[in-house]
Amino acid sequence: MFKVSIRPEWLMAARGGTATPVPVVLGLLSQIDACGNLAAACKARALSYRHAWGLLRQFETAFGVKLLITSRRQGTQLSPFAQKLLWADKRIHARLAPMLESLASELEAEIESSLPEQKPTLRMHASHGFAVAALKERLENSPITLELKYEGSVEALASLCKGSCKIAGFHVPIGPMRPAVVKRYAKFLKPRQQRLVHLAVRVQGIITAAGNPKNIRTLADFTRPDVVVVNRQLGSGTRTLLDLLLMEAGIDSHRVRGYENGEFTHAAVAAYIASGMADAGFGIETGARRFGLDFIPMVRENYYFAFYSSAQEHSALATALATMQEEDFRASVNGIPGYDGTRCGEIVDIVQELGL
Repeated sequence: MFKVSIRPEWLMAARGGTATPVPVVLGLLSQIDACGNLAAACKARALSYRHAWGLLRQFETAFGVKLLITSRRQGTQLSPFAQKLLWADKRIHARLAPMLESLASELEAEIESSLPEQKPTLRMHASHGFAVAALKERLENSPITLELKYEGSVEALASLCKGSCKIAGFHVPIGPMRPAVVKRYAKFLKPRQQRLVHLAVRVQGIITAAGNPKNIRTLADFTRPDVVVVNRQLGSGTRTLLDLLLMEAGIDSHRVRGYENGEFTHAAVAAYIASGMADAGFGIETGARRFGLDFIPMVRENYYFAFYSSAQEHSALATALATMQEEDFRASVNGIPGYDGTRCGEIVDIVQELGL
């Protein structure tokens, strides 16, 4: 019944000056970048030319910088400073969006609980992923309330065992790394009490700047002195996988510049690279494609949800499972770059699937 959205808004102030809201200026700059001139950007943003020009001039005067570069041949382009502003905004959204989505879904559930007629609530803790986001969007129009919290794979499974959620999302590589990763999850997986539902197969690999200017081809290139890397946060399944791959290749993580810089989502890793703050990272293909970056595939992996068999008939959980089994949802997962939704919604036995 209620849809809560929380969006970040940032302010800028020159030393000793008053704070200036940035979103309106950023929206205009983004449109200018897309359209190539101010007049078309004003039309797209439903702003008068005079008002838009005044906003830009006011910002330039306040901070003593140019936002636009105009020439007869190339039209209107963003200055390097304006480009940095846009990329900073993209990084903010990529980094904060999952946390804000989690808080928004928590508030939705809290508001719904105060209503006379309450919808069944499903608490889901999950490792961040684009198919998970697609499922969340699909369930917004369902007869349940989804309370989603993004956590690392280990944290999500621990939450399931503690009873903090009804369903937990985690991912496991396909191939030689699989037993080592499963071993890290083993104490939270209860084969006699839990089952898995398969969400998707996705691809993880090396993400580099567009055109791969540093010619990064393997993880060994991460140790080069001219390469700066951005990592995922501690406890994430992707960081665990990268650690195992580095270990297998005999690479000491201390030799990787930027290894300690952890981002919370795949999108944030991609935005970090796209903005020029790092040369490479490790993550899923979808993040790379959405930011126009290069991608070198390395590992395919399964994304699962774990749940207790005793809760399978719980109306909210049953709705989520049924949604994953719908053909049109499976098709939407297949449409995400780097994802394969062929087995989406398939309920499987833990022992048969993971070998526990």
